[in-house]
Order: sequence, then structure tokens, then C-alpha cells
Amino acid sequence: MQAMDTSDQPPDKIEPHPGPSRILTEEELVDDPPTVMPDSEYDSTEWRLFIDTSSRSLKAVLLNNGNKFASIPVARSVLMKETHNSMERLLSALKYKEHKWLICGDLKVVGLVLGLQRGYTKYPCYMCLWDSRADDQHYVQLEWPSRQGLKPGSYNVLSHPLVEPHKILLPPLHIKLGLMKNFAKALDKEGEGFTFLHQKFPRISREKLKAGIFDGPQIKELMKDARFDAALNPIELSA
Repeated sequence: MQAMDTSDQPPDKIEPHPGPSRILTEEELVDDPPTVMPDSEYDSTEWRLFIDTSSRSLKAVLLNNGNKFASIPVARSVLMKETHNSMERLLSALKYKEHKWLICGDLKVVGLVLGLQRGYTKYPCYMCLWDSRADDQHYVQLEWPSRQGLKPGSYNVLSHPLVEPHKILLPPLHIKLGLMKNFAKALDKEGEGFTFLHQKFPRISREKLKAGIFDGPQIKELMKDARFDAALNPIELSA
């Protein structure tokens, strides 16, 4: 398994990671699993590839599906930008076509891997043609047409997809954050439900509450509190 570190190299050059931990080679991972996977044969279906990006860095880690083995850092770069081309170089360096791991990451990573246009686009979903600009239909239309492939030049697809769409694992945390954001924004700001949020999270400003800005632990804590359900009106509770 090749690792990438371009911190001291030009953006177009990839070198093995010089870190203190032993770097796994392709042959070791497939034919002779090292001590990180004792008494076990490597099976690509038991691992998923997590990719994380920011404006100036990129990293990739292999995660074991059953958490039986520790995570394995396989790539790192502090110069490669979050682009479709960077994702293509990353997957090529890791010989993704041989392993075909499931891919996980945030929705930005999913979009880059599948070649979708970045930013506020009309069709941001890779599974269906949900129209982000049809505000009057978002809480009315329950079903949207499925995408018939990801063809560059159509429905905000800019480049060819680097992996099959069924290899993508949707990020549950980001979905939960999005649902909570929309729910909080739709609450009656003078109602008991919104008042309860203000009382439960006094350190969050009223403006942030209106915008639905929460983190994962806060959402988890809120969902466990039966008093929140009791504070919602019938319409809010049904949502």
C-alpha cells in the first residue's frame, strides 16, 4: 500500500510517506499481511477507505469494517487541493481498481470522487435529481427522479466518476447535521420547542439556534431528552 506525502515536494510529485511508522507495501498487504493484521488474510471487502480533504490538505485512511484492526493511514498531502484531479491521483496511487474498497467521507468528498460540480448547484445529489432551487417543492414533493448514470455535461456532472456510485457510503453524521439544521430553521421561533432549545443550550447564541448550527453530541443529547418532544407542537412533532 503506497502512502503519499507531498509536504516537501512539488504538487506533481508523490513520494512514500517518511513517517516513523512502517509503511505497508502492496505486496505485504495482499500476500503477506504484517503484524497489524495477525493471523488473518487481507480481504478488501473488510476494509473501507476514508478520505478527508480541506483547502490545502488531503489524507486517506483504511478503516476495518468490524473495528477488529486499527486504522491504517495510507496517504497524506499538504499541497494537493480538493479537486477531482487530486482524487484521481490519490486513487491511482493506492491502486484502487485492484482493491475496490467502499469509500466514505463527507458530501464534499463524495461529490469530488463522483465528478459532480462543486458549490451551490441545481442538482447536488448523485442518486436523484433533487432540485436544490425548487424551494417551494422541498417539503411537498416526496419523490424525485432517479439519476440515470453520471454522464459528464449533464445535470451538474463535470467529470467522469472515479468509483461506482454503489461503492459510496453516505456520511450519517453529515446527514444528521443537515436534518437538524433544516428542522431547527423551520421551528416556530416564538414556540415552546425553540424556547426549549434556547434553555437547553444557553451557550449557543439565538442566531446560531435559528440557523440550526449544532454538533453531533448536542443532537444526540437532544434526541434523548423527552422534554423536547413534549415542547413541540403537533406539526413539529410529526416532522
